Amino acid sequence: MKKSLKTAHRNLTLGDLIVAVSSNSRNNRETLAAVADLLDSGRVRLQSGRTTVRARVC
Repeated sequence: MKKSLKTAHRNLTLGDLIVAVSSNSRNNRETLAAVADLLDSGRVRLQSGRTTVRARVC
């Protein structure tokens, strides 16, 4: 059975996200892939003020 993910609504910076992911990854490529996946999947949203900004992962 799949464990459901808890949703946390915190206002963190993109830098905070990168630091959190990099502390749990083996190298920079893995960090980049994980952050790109989080943004691309919509599990993490970027905001500028109160406006949600679409992150385009290329």
